[in-house]
Amino acid sequence: MEATAWPGVWRDGRELYTENLRPGHRVYGEELREVGGVEYRHWDPFRSKLAALLLRGAARAPWDGATSVLYLGGAHGTTVSHLSDLLPEADLFVVEKSPVAFAPLLELSRLRPNVLPILADAQLPERYAADVGSVDLIYQDVAQRGQARIFLENADATLRRGGRGLLMLKVRSVTQTRAPRAIVDEARHELAGRGRPVVAQTDLAPFSRQHVALEVGPRPAPSVQR
Repeated sequence: MEATAWPGVWRDGRELYTENLRPGHRVYGEELREVGGVEYRHWDPFRSKLAALLLRGAARAPWDGATSVLYLGGAHGTTVSHLSDLLPEADLFVVEKSPVAFAPLLELSRLRPNVLPILADAQLPERYAADVGSVDLIYQDVAQRGQARIFLENADATLRRGGRGLLMLKVRSVTQTRAPRAIVDEARHELAGRGRPVVAQTDLAPFSRQHVALEVGPRPAPSVQR
């Protein structure tokens, strides 16, 4: 098992692993491997877009230095669980609107105290912003129209100055007729127009087809009038 340039991520050949916060417990049937008295969980890039981003050549770890994360679209908790491994001391506020998907998230939170699930619609951040407060990172993976708008509204409500974002843009959720490149360009333009510049863009194929990861940098400081 070898350390990688991404804090908390290990690899064996091309396979990625995180150190298991709850040894002996699996989340989605993943392989557990013990090396030198430490248990690691296999991180499947075909089931986690964040792992896919790393294998597609992410230069930096989007979570590096984060002490609080707002995760929009937690689903059944696959990626959430690996972020829980990576940020054991952070607060991970996980928003999921489906009661069916929320049940395993709630179970996950019983085993991992840094996971704080919220049953809510990511389109309505005013319903949970007071509970979340200010966060260092927004991670968004929702299959809805208006993905850039959803990100911006949550960023305005919860992202602290200097905070960053990672938007997993599902281009076919927007429309079935327009070209994916046009959808990505439109999202980038909308984000930049509200002071949220995209600093890196990564196509996640072949791990997650029709998804593009947009890394959103901090909002620029206001210019000083002289």
